[in-house]
Amino acid sequence: MQILSNLNALLQAIPAGGRASLEAVLESIRALFGGDRETRRRVAFGVAVIALSAKMAKADGIVSQQEITAFRQILEIPPEEMRNVFRLYDIAKEDIAGFEIYAARLRALCRDEDGDCQLLADVLDGLFHIAKADGLVHERELAFLAEIGRIFGLTEQEFARIKNRHILGAENPYAVLGLDPDAAPAETRARYLSLVRENHPDRLSARGVPDEFMFIATERMKAINAAYHSISGKTAA
Repeated sequence: MQILSNLNALLQAIPAGGRASLEAVLESIRALFGGDRETRRRVAFGVAVIALSAKMAKADGIVSQQEITAFRQILEIPPEEMRNVFRLYDIAKEDIAGFEIYAARLRALCRDEDGDCQLLADVLDGLFHIAKADGLVHERELAFLAEIGRIFGLTEQEFARIKNRHILGAENPYAVLGLDPDAAPAETRARYLSLVRENHPDRLSARGVPDEFMFIATERMKAINAAYHSISGKTAA
């Protein structure tokens, strides 16, 4: 897996002794992959999911087995890379710097290359998947996620769409699609087709989402399809 071999190279560049930091990780990304924009984006995405997952684990003070399982679903880790990935996880968890600093640096790294970096919304999507793994997005986790969204520069509507997809789900299919409950069938279908195009694996790959993270896209499409079929079924009835 290319991104994990790159993460391994990244970790090798960080001194084994002493206290490593997320700042050192970010500087290593620039130093190692400065001339390779595509690899830099993919490694930054991987580091974001790992590091912010670790920071979020501290938000409610409990790291559940369900959250660890969800983390490993998003980041498909082969056994030989497990130690390296969790070393980065521990670096992030123990770093005294707040998550706000890292989130701001990630936004700057991403938007220096692309003024409208949709990759940031993908990171937030993955974090929501982990947060809800134990059956409930806790109040402190939601506050953490909302602040991440704000730092990333997402609009209230963009954040609400991600939140609704994960929290409301089947309870409010219109909210999942970002529609008003009185939306006409034609508007509903047009919105659905737009979301399908936007979330096609080829589209995500083009904006730098690594193949190992396509689980996010699969789960997103499941929610979008379920919401549309729920609405269209009610309309047909």
